[in-house]
Amino acid sequence: MKTKLRFRKKNSGIKTKDSISKIKSVHGARTKQHYISIPEKSDIKIITTYNFDSGGIPITIKVYTKKDEFVPIYDVSITGISKNTEIVLDKIKEELTSQVSLGMVDILDTKETGVIEKKFTQAIELLLNKHFPDASKKVIDFLKSYLIQKSLGLGSVEILMDDINLEEVAINCKEEPIWVYHLKYGWLKTNIRMESEEQIRHYASMIGRRIGRQITILEPLMDAHLAAGDRVNATLEPISVKGNTLTLRKFAAKPWTITDFIKSETISTAAAALIWLGVQYELSTLISGGTATGKTSMLNVVANFFPPNQRVISIEDTREIRLPKFLHWVPMITRLPNPEGKGEISMLDLLVNSLRMRPDRIVVGEIRRKREAEVLFEAIHTGHSVYATVHANDTRETITRLTNPPIEIPKTMLPAISMIIVQYRNRRTGIRKTFQISEILPNSEANVLIQLDIKSGKLNKINKSRSLLNTIQTFTGFSNKELIKSLKEREHVLKWLVKQNINTVDSVGKVMAEYYTQPDYLMKFVKKNKPLV
Repeated sequence: MKTKLRFRKKNSGIKTKDSISKIKSVHGARTKQHYISIPEKSDIKIITTYNFDSGGIPITIKVYTKKDEFVPIYDVSITGISKNTEIVLDKIKEELTSQVSLGMVDILDTKETGVIEKKFTQAIELLLNKHFPDASKKVIDFLKSYLIQKSLGLGSVEILMDDINLEEVAINCKEEPIWVYHLKYGWLKTNIRMESEEQIRHYASMIGRRIGRQITILEPLMDAHLAAGDRVNATLEPISVKGNTLTLRKFAAKPWTITDFIKSETISTAAAALIWLGVQYELSTLISGGTATGKTSMLNVVANFFPPNQRVISIEDTREIRLPKFLHWVPMITRLPNPEGKGEISMLDLLVNSLRMRPDRIVVGEIRRKREAEVLFEAIHTGHSVYATVHANDTRETITRLTNPPIEIPKTMLPAISMIIVQYRNRRTGIRKTFQISEILPNSEANVLIQLDIKSGKLNKINKSRSLLNTIQTFTGFSNKELIKSLKEREHVLKWLVKQNINTVDSVGKVMAEYYTQPDYLMKFVKKNKPLV
């Protein structure tokens, strides 16, 4: 049977009330996902529009505000397919199911996923050419991507995960639209809804099985990390009262670098130069801040300054630290217990083990408990440089948090930490800034060196160093004049990084390696403001 292919025009503007875009069915659950159209009203104001590709499917995103909606709408629009073509594609899908073994276990086995998709692709090409002999290669490729995503993937959730502007995807229940956290606009409501609670549960089960986890009525909570680094949390009703939930935190496709921080005015070049100086000379550093203030991003930025001739061990719950590929780096992550409560690998286990691996520097995702902090401070006292994060809103609160339960380390141990960097986030605007840079004095008190002026958004020097710079001078033999010159030189390098738009982990790491091994060679390019050859 030859079928004429009929496409609706790609959405190029705001749709009318009666216009409904594509409906996608999901393999394994007899449900549908709906893309709700934008009503054509004068009370809608478009904030931004952009495009990206999701597995070969062209996607258009519109972010707009609407009267009586207190949160902006994130509208997903994809190339539509006519009803007749949809019927033929459903028939092809049935034929695929009979031709290719699509047992749920096979699909969800990570080792078999590639094999299944390869079989699928081959079978799809044959069937599409059979049913649509006059279609172009471009159309066939589009339909192929559409069918693979429709049959094996997470449908519209995969589209959301492919948008690099999104940080989080949250499904709260079938009654609500899917929510997303946009890097620029914060929380937004999408125009996508899940048709049933069963579909949300199916997605959670699919993700869980891929990584050897399960979610059931007896085990209604699941917290897991995907192979790519994305974090997944799922809950089942009645634990979550309104319905089943699924929350996906995306692993950043491009980690933040010091160049990004300076360009976005998160930090000043003078403050960054001070941090760089401290990191080079192995001064242990704590990064503190509230939730979503950019603590891990700052930890990544601090790691930009690591030299290439030292061994680095990173310990995290979720893989978020990214170091240049040429560094001597061993990344390690914790492991949750299996359903029988066995096989857990805690942060403490990894910390203790890391001390037997001859590390020069230890990077820890977050300090939460007393024993972890004790091992961390023990590592510092035995000659290791440690970099870690902790939840606290300012320097004073950081010290209070460290010296009181549940961490509760003796205050006399605090001088082992030379520097505290505090991150801040304006919850109204979503803007993140470095809030304070402080030093710990020998008497265990803090001295704030640099402070953010909230009104102007500028970082100002408010106190002279009484410990940090003295420590560097003691171990380097620098005079005050040489120390100031070194800081100024670093500022020039940082400004050059911004001018040359050197903003990837590997490229920034390469510049740092050049600075440590061939400073005179690097400074020639910096002074002439030319690209590094």
